[in-house]
Amino acid sequence: MLADTHLNRPSGALENSAMRILLIEDDHEASSFIVKAFRELGHVADNAENGLDGYALASEEHYDVLIVDRMLPKLDGLSLIRSLREQGVTTPVLILSALGQVDDRVKGLRAGGDDYLPKPYAFSELLARTEVLARRRGAAGTAEETRYRVGDLELDRLSHRVSRSGREIPLQPREFRLLEYLMRHAGQVVTRTMLLEHVWDYHFDPQTNVIDVHVSRLRSKLDKGFAHPMIHTVRGSGYVLRTDEGPLE
Repeated sequence: MLADTHLNRPSGALENSAMRILLIEDDHEASSFIVKAFRELGHVADNAENGLDGYALASEEHYDVLIVDRMLPKLDGLSLIRSLREQGVTTPVLILSALGQVDDRVKGLRAGGDDYLPKPYAFSELLARTEVLARRRGAAGTAEETRYRVGDLELDRLSHRVSRSGREIPLQPREFRLLEYLMRHAGQVVTRTMLLEHVWDYHFDPQTNVIDVHVSRLRSKLDKGFAHPMIHTVRGSGYVLRTDEGPLE
């Protein structure tokens, strides 16, 4: 539950650093508002409406911050956080809960949460706390968390630079997000549905060739002057980014 709907940035907010956020919240009205607000501020925000789906996304995808409601169907928030920590997932977690007593907050932090925000709350405070956690992660993050390398191709999330064999490749923001997603799943077939959901934030098929157009443009930029392509089409399935030329299965 939100105490207000005021979306102005608080003083000191991050101006140029987009965050990748996963909200795990079963209140559809609240989650829709929060996701929309984060996206309007230039951040990437995904939503899961139960604990099992949230656990799967948090385990498989890269996020800067997880925002987890404590009372969730299928898997409660504290159990979800404990499971993530047991699996070695270190993504900062902000817990949302209507349970705001000291003992409740202590239980949340001991379960592996990094911060605890009782309901009702103002979105401005949620944003500020999320930015603090993202900054801490950035300060403590390793090169593996901020930089991807596949063969001679490198992507730096912090500087938003891409290079191949040391040659810088300028990309548009959507091309950068597309390449980042492909590199995070290097060697794996990425379907059109996955790209629509995680790169375009669509949860339906717009029945356009937007993916084909962007993949084609990205290919031309990555492969110009090189003998071997990086992005391969898997007919009937999607795309895979890899360095070898072997057959696709």
